[in-house]
Amino acid sequence: MEREKTFISIYIGSFSALGPFTVDMYLSSLPRITDFFETSTSMVQASLTASLLGIALGQIFMGPLSDVYGRRKPLVFSMILYVLFSIGCAFSPNIGVFISLRFFQGFFASAGLVIPCAIVRDLYSGTEMTQFVSLLTMIGNIAPLVSPVAGSAVVSYTSWIGVFLSLGLLGIALWVVAVWGIKETLPAERRIPSRLTTILQNYKQMLRDRIFMGYAFITGILFAGVFAYVAGTPFIYQNLYGVSPLMFSILFAMNGGAIMLGSQFVKRSAGRLAENHLLLIGLTLAFLSSGAVMVVALSHGPLWVLVAALFLFAASIGIIGPVTFSLAMESQERMAGTASAILGILPFLFGSFASPIVGIEGEYSAEPFGVLIFATSLLSIFVYVVLVKRSAPVFSMEKRDVER
Repeated sequence: MEREKTFISIYIGSFSALGPFTVDMYLSSLPRITDFFETSTSMVQASLTASLLGIALGQIFMGPLSDVYGRRKPLVFSMILYVLFSIGCAFSPNIGVFISLRFFQGFFASAGLVIPCAIVRDLYSGTEMTQFVSLLTMIGNIAPLVSPVAGSAVVSYTSWIGVFLSLGLLGIALWVVAVWGIKETLPAERRIPSRLTTILQNYKQMLRDRIFMGYAFITGILFAGVFAYVAGTPFIYQNLYGVSPLMFSILFAMNGGAIMLGSQFVKRSAGRLAENHLLLIGLTLAFLSSGAVMVVALSHGPLWVLVAALFLFAASIGIIGPVTFSLAMESQERMAGTASAILGILPFLFGSFASPIVGIEGEYSAEPFGVLIFATSLLSIFVYVVLVKRSAPVFSMEKRDVER
């Protein structure tokens, strides 16, 4: 059984890697893209914003589509279109076209994020789902470890154009997996009607669920801090601290390892600690580590302190992500695709607004970066108190499983 879970998680996790590769693989190339298009730092960071918005908005459609037509078909067609827009990005004639194509590239990449989450809910529930999601998180976060290094390796031999051609090849590989490796997990009798009113009613129902939205907002707000890190560190590490593109990739990859450590902690603790207790541990770690990031950013502290604080912040994300997903999805069996869309939309939507704020004072300032990351931790704790703690009792995993 454990071997089967690992096998399934590798297939599903391969799609989860598409988002990090789409966002992260070109990060070390941002200064080069700025020079190539003879544009500003903010304009190039807008291409990151565009891809994040595309991923966020794409999930609004991909989630319900998978509830209506099943999981495989939307995944297969999305991978084809992802390949086409990746190639388009590589041959963009100017920064405006590049930003537009990045939006559509992110839009179709969203299928690789939202639909696998719905597949997980089709197959598992309760403690088993929490453990599986933590395993999936570990596998999926190999992508943040590999993608920046892969991007640096590509631009060492070619230009930034080669990065987007490589993303097109990745899309082809995932299309092959979707066609021959993914089985349909949503039978026809469990699908929802393909009426717009039904889809809108489902969204309305979940948006009015305080507990579900509480968990969704916690994840979304904290991931805005993650995307602030993604947008800010290429310039902070390379321009303020003078690290090389390769060293930046290594430092960036370390935080993928931190997320894996956090998710491994969840996997080992699920069933022994209440999930809300695990969530509190993650929120506390996020608060302390992000506070340290802000202090270093405001005081222009040493690089090693900043790296250590960001490592702990990433570990807190590895704890919070699987737990909030499991708690939010537990009651969403029939509308797993739509629920997964909401959980996936908010991180990228909030991240799309956070990314340009990081560069508001230019590429040689870290202050907005530090303040924004700390603000996300504070706000997530506020949401937990207002929407979750006041609405739901804390159950141990054993008790919840018995009640089910």
